[in-house]
Amino acid sequence: MTSTASSPDTRQGQSPQDQRPSWQQRLRRFGYTAGPRSDVRERLVPPYVQPSPRIWQVLGVPPALIERITRWSAWGGPLLVTLMAGVTRFWHLGSPKAVIFDETYYAKDAWALVHRGFEVNWDKNANDQILALNGHVKIPTDAAYVVHPPVGKYVIGLGELIFGFNPFGWRFMTALLGTLSVLMLCRIGRRIFRSTFLGCLAGSLMAVDGLAFVMARTSLLDGVLMFFVLAAFGCLVIDRDKAREKLAAALPVGPDGRARPDAHIAATTWLGLRPWRWAAALLMGLAIGTKWNGLYILVFFGLMTVLWDVGARKVAGAPHRLSAVFVVESVVSWLVMSWIAVTVYLVSWTGWILSPTNGKGGYFRNWAATDGRGGNWTWLFPDWWRSLWHYEHEVYEFHRNLHSPHTYMSNPWSWIVDGRPVSYFYESPSPGKDGCPVGAGQKCAREVLAIGTPMLWWAACFAVLYILWRWLLRRDWRAGAIACGIAAGYLPWFLYQERTIFFFYAVVFVPFLCLAVAMLLGAIVGPPGSSDTRRVAGATGAGVLVLLIAWNFIYFWPLYTGTAIPIDDWRSRMWLDTWV
Repeated sequence: MTSTASSPDTRQGQSPQDQRPSWQQRLRRFGYTAGPRSDVRERLVPPYVQPSPRIWQVLGVPPALIERITRWSAWGGPLLVTLMAGVTRFWHLGSPKAVIFDETYYAKDAWALVHRGFEVNWDKNANDQILALNGHVKIPTDAAYVVHPPVGKYVIGLGELIFGFNPFGWRFMTALLGTLSVLMLCRIGRRIFRSTFLGCLAGSLMAVDGLAFVMARTSLLDGVLMFFVLAAFGCLVIDRDKAREKLAAALPVGPDGRARPDAHIAATTWLGLRPWRWAAALLMGLAIGTKWNGLYILVFFGLMTVLWDVGARKVAGAPHRLSAVFVVESVVSWLVMSWIAVTVYLVSWTGWILSPTNGKGGYFRNWAATDGRGGNWTWLFPDWWRSLWHYEHEVYEFHRNLHSPHTYMSNPWSWIVDGRPVSYFYESPSPGKDGCPVGAGQKCAREVLAIGTPMLWWAACFAVLYILWRWLLRRDWRAGAIACGIAAGYLPWFLYQERTIFFFYAVVFVPFLCLAVAMLLGAIVGPPGSSDTRRVAGATGAGVLVLLIAWNFIYFWPLYTGTAIPIDDWRSRMWLDTWV
């Protein structure tokens, strides 16, 4: 027997997954406690947490009904939360009956797109005419230079086609997508956390977030972008589960019925065509076709899926080096996803491409036949392609050089703490007019303020730190996924701190902030198996925070909906000087 065999190495006889490298051992002092489970299938596809029947038993609900409630809670809970979100978002959706903030661009551009296929120049008095005539106005013919792709405006235009060219019509689709986003977040949170309660909690937090609420009631592009980004993220989470299920099913099972890691199977198993990943690529193409910052999110999500696949194969027993199957699968996946996203983006320009090339079509549509004539390689590309490429280059230059000062512009450093919200609409009605109480004694304030629910956003500051700790030191993929969503929607704006940018761009990562807060609240409540004292104390603390957030949303309700309130009540809600 060699001396090595008799050495006190506690890792002898363990599987490679149980042998933590020394850096992980050192991290234990900072809270690293990740320990592998014995059944690899459970690590690849964790089971869902079953709701506890105790609360229903205390309420005296019959066992048969308890079983039915538990069975249907996976959809029943999210649908109830969505109903609450929908009622609040559609309540008096046409108020204020005005063209507020950037609706002056997107509502009219949407109406022109669905009728002419390209945006047009409107008369400076068009807003008053549209409101006075309930949208029965003539659409101009002169093409307009716009700097955002058409998908989001087509979405807004769909609501206008159904309900008319009026405030309710141009806000309908953003309200619908905002409501569906709450449903998606409940289901995504349930799948990530394996808990219906935490999923519904995340959706409820989004339902009472002021920024998400205001953006759902305003026809701006960022709410549409958020919907497509969240839907793409959800598709990728489903794809992750489906791929890991296939990998788990391929692993060998020991005599005790437990799956065992297998290096060959983990390295060579092909995970299929991945249709959910294709669906995510399609949605990301729609996101990029709404606003260009969807490109950054596509890159972040693409890297995230690669890391997910690497992690799945290593859990299944793959060696540290990347296998040829994984490399080929990843390259093909990237190529297919990119091709789908680019194709969807180009298809979104069909109206502009099919418009006349005689100077009466879309802006720059005839560029290739006029200013763009000549060149050595022009024969390789059709005129519409070269004209579109020129248009896109001009838009890029516009965005890169946009430095015009604006009253409500803000630096991204201030976004996470609700530092500088954006006022979309403000009036000072006299007592007895436009909802101002007769006994107000002075003029009222009527405002639509795009501001996140302060208690939620300030709690999110701590939640972001928590998920970073969970990701870096606990190797929790859920925290990493949430951090990726926040980073994809937030970090790129730090590259443009000198540009004219606004707080409402942050709505894209609001769902991920809500997931982060839900994860933090779950940790406060305590893990399964905790003592009753620990769970009661944790549930009390988490419940108090949730109630404070809900109260905060109700308190700021007049500022979210344009409800007239006495000026002193309005001043009492201006907690920070930068909110005015």
